[in-house]
Amino acid sequence: MLTETATCKNCNTTINQPFCGNCGQPMHIKRVDKHYILHEIWHILHFEKGIFYTIKELLTKPGQNIKTFITENRSRLVKPIIFIIVTSLIYTLINGAFHIEKEYVHSHGAQHSATETIFAWVQHHYGYANIIMGLHIAFWLKFFFPKHDYNFFEILILLCFVMGIGMLIFSIFALLQGLMKLNLITIASIAGVLYCTWAIGQFFHPKKASSYIKALASYMLGMLTFYVSLLALGFLIDILQKH
Repeated sequence: MLTETATCKNCNTTINQPFCGNCGQPMHIKRVDKHYILHEIWHILHFEKGIFYTIKELLTKPGQNIKTFITENRSRLVKPIIFIIVTSLIYTLINGAFHIEKEYVHSHGAQHSATETIFAWVQHHYGYANIIMGLHIAFWLKFFFPKHDYNFFEILILLCFVMGIGMLIFSIFALLQGLMKLNLITIASIAGVLYCTWAIGQFFHPKKASSYIKALASYMLGMLTFYVSLLALGFLIDILQKH
């Protein structure tokens, strides 16, 4: 039994045990080394409550599993913000390795314009960009599904999970495109939209065709307003820079 006493560095409680009885902070924190890094990676990737388990659940019963996460149990799935950032990072790495979208970025605006800079930022920060896009889609979902009790932030959680799977779908097609030298970006876009439409429809009314129509409309309008807002922001910045 430890006789050493110390002050908890987290809550300033006097402790003489391996862990603080007030907040749970360990008395001695281990150094960050390769074992710590490997443990953190495994913590994200392990099957139960990890990213592989989350992917399986979101591919089989997305509506039911996301509802359970929001209303009952938040320990079974990876946290939604972490999920969309990790899946977006996977796509970014594959895209960067094969330069799949290189030709698309320059077509959005004139060279050296604010618009081009903004779209280049989106290309290199898909995790954050997807969350911002989710805000636009969530607005339209609230508009098309006004009778549901889910608030704006709960719908945003739904979109983080759904769009995370969408990024994995893009990642698979991006990898195939890079390896096979085929243009698969159109097929990837269709597959991603179809999954998102199905998953969102499952969340609201799985047995109503109108639920899927509204889901598709919300998703497409959300994407449209997202890109229009980026163009408008770039245009406004360019105007202000000229004055």
